[in-house]
Amino acid sequence: MHKQLIACFILISSGSFATKGLAAGDIVLSTSNIHIRTLAASCAACHGSNGNAVQSNISNNSVLAGMNKSYFIAQLMAFKNGDRPATVMHRHAKGLQVEEINQLADYFSAQKPIPAISPKPQLLGVNHD
Repeated sequence: MHKQLIACFILISSGSFATKGLAAGDIVLSTSNIHIRTLAASCAACHGSNGNAVQSNISNNSVLAGMNKSYFIAQLMAFKNGDRPATVMHRHAKGLQVEEINQLADYFSAQKPIPAISPKPQLLGVNHD
């Protein structure tokens, strides 16, 4: 029994050598990345997936993808501080830490803007008898 326990320990610990330089900092960084990606996903309802808003009747649903970091930070801080009026954004921004705002700015500035394609209106009578 004791030999099996030692063999199991050796087998498990040898797997740590196969991780090829995975450091604790990498794990923390990836956990932070998941957190920021989760926060960014909550923006998708208005600002689209990865910050690529689709054209709609809402005139102020900004495209966040590719947005300048400084501009992004300034706008979110203005929402957070109440300097920029909004119906919803001030509530979202107040719940964010300054570091989260900075990380979201990094995330969205790295996203590739995708031009929105407006759907063509269809007439039921023309397309169907």
